[in-house]
Amino acid sequence: MEQRILIHAPAGQDAALAVKVLASATIDSLACHSVGELAQQMSLGAGGVLTVEEALHAGAWQVLNDYAQQQPDWSDLPILLLTRSGQDSLPLRQAISTLGNLTLLERPVRALTLITSAHAMQRARARQYQVRESARRKDEFIATLGHELRNPLAPIRTSAALLNRLYPGSEQIGKVRDVIERQVTQLMRLVDDLLDVARITSGKVALQRQDVLLEQVIGHVVELCQEPASARQIALAVDLPPHPVLLHADYARLVQIFANIVSNAIKFTPPGGRIDISAQMAGEQLQVSVEDNGIGLDAEAIPRIFSMFEQSRTVSGQLASGLGIGLSLSRQFAEMHGGSVQAYSAGAGQGSRFVVTLPAREMPVPPAEAVTAASAANAPACAALQILVVDDNRDAADALQTMFQLDGHAAAVAYDGQQALIQVALAWPRLIVMDLGMPGMDGYETARQIRQLANGRDCLMIALTGWGQGDARQRTVEAGFDFHLTKPVDYTAIVALLERHLAGASPN
Repeated sequence: MEQRILIHAPAGQDAALAVKVLASATIDSLACHSVGELAQQMSLGAGGVLTVEEALHAGAWQVLNDYAQQQPDWSDLPILLLTRSGQDSLPLRQAISTLGNLTLLERPVRALTLITSAHAMQRARARQYQVRESARRKDEFIATLGHELRNPLAPIRTSAALLNRLYPGSEQIGKVRDVIERQVTQLMRLVDDLLDVARITSGKVALQRQDVLLEQVIGHVVELCQEPASARQIALAVDLPPHPVLLHADYARLVQIFANIVSNAIKFTPPGGRIDISAQMAGEQLQVSVEDNGIGLDAEAIPRIFSMFEQSRTVSGQLASGLGIGLSLSRQFAEMHGGSVQAYSAGAGQGSRFVVTLPAREMPVPPAEAVTAASAANAPACAALQILVVDDNRDAADALQTMFQLDGHAAAVAYDGQQALIQVALAWPRLIVMDLGMPGMDGYETARQIRQLANGRDCLMIALTGWGQGDARQRTVEAGFDFHLTKPVDYTAIVALLERHLAGASPN
């Protein structure tokens, strides 16, 4: 937490006198003799800046203004400006209008006034550092919470799938399994939203761009939203351009943009309503409209609905369910793609329309290399294989082991890294599904040691973990994992990766 005061007064004795006065009050300061030195020292951290009016036109204003424009949200650098008596100058008026947290002291300045002002700057800066630290701790808490919530969701989802496998003809079991799956899916959406907030605020969101077709994205969105819409007797209608539309974008984030908007429309559309999803090209811009005949928006509410944690109110005045972050995430992800999200409404009871604009291009024929939304639900069963499941969460490990066994595989289980190495020595597996955050030897080190033992033997290793943010994915690659799946993963997704691996693997 940097509390020193940077002083820039290149002419006269102001800098030397200010350093001496502040030192008498044990206030740390540093005199910067050029604007270049001032810029460099500001980048290293400062509790505040003290400068003089005549230095503004010689480059100080530009340096301070550049810093003020680029500083992070938590920062509002205090600036103390010593002015000349008499008529205000143009550089002074410019500084007042642009520099933000600016305090003026007219010379000559009493020593006590300068010391008091410097203490005020330091206190203000200390509060800003506290805000930054609180935000950092909040992001860490949210990320950890997401990880901890994912862990119990994984065995719940797998156990629900087991019910259908064990009692395939039972209508009651099927209903119970569907309830569990719906609630787990809803919990996962909430967890993902929380994690995305942490990633965005910490600047850790990186788009995984690839060529995707609009039709596949919207199809995925409809698949996600059809069940809650049907439950409220709300019709979903889709009208897309006749020719394929190609976007170079992050497929998962596109789905999230539109799914959040459609889910919001479902929430605020009365039973029996209708939601229309339509798209058209405008030059090299794709415009996707999501229009409903729901409760609508007041004009004053429209600017607020994209704010993080903003909770809209229903017609009855009650707060709507949810975290209030879905629309904010949609707008931020759209802007990261070079697009935008806008909301329109004629007023209460008149429905709403959200328009998403994204860079895209219309294709005369579908490109052969376009990414498809692959589904492994109907993948053929693998021949019997030796499989190892490694997880310190025994419920999760045992449930996944049972799923593999029901498919006819020889599946073993280990509850820590050392047990995994013992199991590998007993029978070499073709597939290892392993948790990362295990006590003792974690998944990263276990994977590294297994790869050293491989000696050319084929083995697909999948990291199955609650950690989906930060550098976890890069670390899994470095440790020797082939894929990184985030809990709770659908069993069919693991089967799909195994099928793809076997199709491309050469026989041992």
